[in-house]
Amino acid sequence: MDEEWKMEPTEKYICKHEDYEKKHPQELVAMEDNLDAYFKALSNGINPLQIGGGFIHNEREGIWAIDQKGGRRKIKLQQARLYIYPDILTKTLFLLTIGDKQTQRKQDIPFCREYVKKEIRGQVR
Repeated sequence: MDEEWKMEPTEKYICKHEDYEKKHPQELVAMEDNLDAYFKALSNGINPLQIGGGFIHNEREGIWAIDQKGGRRKIKLQQARLYIYPDILTKTLFLLTIGDKQTQRKQDIPFCREYVKKEIRGQVR
């Protein structure tokens, strides 16, 4: 029997999630709705490279960003990104961090790349 996908948040993700709950709760709800749709697609056997939608962005090196777009929200939300890494070998969806346009290039993406390189790909399987 195939193993089911699981989610694994990083410590940084947990801290950023708490910040977003307090400071940007509507953006967090929107990103989590999109994360749920992505995770359901994974759980239904869709290859991570084949999952599409207006809310998912390829950040290269296997890292994806889920944004706040979509749904039935009538208010304009601040641009935000929830960074993930779907590890096909272990069927683990790593929740890496959460950020906005100001932190994207200098903080969030470099953190994600370093984490994937050292903590995920560097693991003995």
